Amino acid sequence: MTITADANPDRPAASADILLQVRDLTVDFGTKGSKPFRAVDHVSFDVRPGQTVGLVGESGCGKSVTSMAIMGLLPKRGNKVSGTVQFEGTDLLSLSDNQMRERRGRDVAMIFQDPLSSLNPVVPLGIQVTEVIERHRGLSRKQAMPEAKELLDKVGIPDPNRRLKEYPHQLSGGMRQRALIAMALACKPRLLIADEPTTALDVTIQAQILTLLSELVRDSGTALVMITHDLGVVAGLCDEVNVLYGGRIVERAARHDLFAQPRHPYTYGLLESIPRLDAARGRLNPVPGSVADNLPWTSACAFAPRCSQPIARCTEQTPELEQIEPGLDGDRLLRCFNPIEGKDRR
Repeated sequence: MTITADANPDRPAASADILLQVRDLTVDFGTKGSKPFRAVDHVSFDVRPGQTVGLVGESGCGKSVTSMAIMGLLPKRGNKVSGTVQFEGTDLLSLSDNQMRERRGRDVAMIFQDPLSSLNPVVPLGIQVTEVIERHRGLSRKQAMPEAKELLDKVGIPDPNRRLKEYPHQLSGGMRQRALIAMALACKPRLLIADEPTTALDVTIQAQILTLLSELVRDSGTALVMITHDLGVVAGLCDEVNVLYGGRIVERAARHDLFAQPRHPYTYGLLESIPRLDAARGRLNPVPGSVADNLPWTSACAFAPRCSQPIARCTEQTPELEQIEPGLDGDRLLRCFNPIEGKDRR
């Protein structure tokens, strides 16, 4: 049974306890004389204090562009951003560069996926960490340095006094990622966006960083938006999951519901492509094709060319994001004409 949530189910209802409200966020890239490319297409979701919300999908689905648009970090030329991003009642998209600069790092912080390119290679780590504290909390460098040491110690970097004097290339990949987390936590932001924070790290360091983020959300009530293609990360961290494809959300569900009974063929395909220790030995079942094998959302389901069970309607009409029957942990939304039925993965 399918129930339309409202006139536009892609727009969750407003609530006083919502920290971040993203409504119809759309990002178009293009140059003069060329047709614009829509990277993010009317994406809407909510984040509450102490909640971890996941944005999941293959490379090219619009996850990172969504985060960069929220943070106001997209280049000023060559793109068009529309919609609203309400943070505590203020639309971040309407702020000037100076106003957004005051918010960024203090109220909203971001952990980037490549620490080596995100850190300044010719500036010691201590100066890069204290810079955030100096700007947003008005402390001198001398006053900020003990707090920087405490931050590095908090994120598990050994011998923080020595590390503060070192340059990024002198640190391991795990230490650089932890340093980025320390910088993001310096002003105790109420919203933290983590863009693939465990990419290129070994499994042990990944587990340590995910534990650190989980403790942050639990102890401080910070809201976390986790952007990843790794469903293993989602399984251990996120409360609610948004699956993106072709710039649109195709399924939204609580973590347990999504893993137990995925309804969209794309979600099911992503889960089936993960190696499982309890499964019979054999080849993996990847999602066929590539993200380039799309149909335009304006006239069809973009995933139809790669779908395991397409019907004629999939290539003729655009599916809307609709509320379906309640799951185990709450309502869920789905954008599909022929969803997966009766396949419980528990």
